[in-house]
Amino acid sequence: MINIIWVGLTVIGIVFAMVNGTMEEVNAAVFKGAKDAVTISIGLISVLVFWLGLMKVAEKAGLLEKLSNLFKPLVKRLFPEIPPEHPAMGYILSNMMANLFGLGNAATPLGIKAMEQMKKLNGNKTDASRSMITFLALNTSSITLIPTTVIAVRMTYGSKSPTDIVGPTLLATIISAIGAILIDRYFYHRRMRKERR
Repeated sequence: MINIIWVGLTVIGIVFAMVNGTMEEVNAAVFKGAKDAVTISIGLISVLVFWLGLMKVAEKAGLLEKLSNLFKPLVKRLFPEIPPEHPAMGYILSNMMANLFGLGNAATPLGIKAMEQMKKLNGNKTDASRSMITFLALNTSSITLIPTTVIAVRMTYGSKSPTDIVGPTLLATIISAIGAILIDRYFYHRRMRKERR
């Protein structure tokens, strides 16, 4: 569906440019956009490769396992329906660690695997379980210690202090994660009260 929308928008834009006689500006914008996309991609690749490599070193050194063990008691409380040794718990913790280091690209496949495992726990129902909703809220608002993508974009565009964003990002993501958990719990308890009546 999204492909059809993009094609439709492109066709409408080209037809509009032909009618208004602004095809030259559209061509210039297309080539400038393509150049900017390549520049940003190269900047992102260098930073992501560095942090993914660093994360691999941390994994081999056992740091990720220690961090996972540190977060495990909290995650057990957030997801009481998931057995502690279930694969979903491992994927949830791995997703949280990847998001913590700002590796959203690495976190996405882990999040998908976590959802697949939680769907199996939910009996493959089409309705989302409590754990799935909680995970979605947490994944969307995840705490980020090092926002690698934003740092890479700032470096690409010549920021003098690309890492200045670390403190504000950490504060904002902590607040958003707490807000997501509180809202998730509020609606869960509200639904449970309605079902008891």
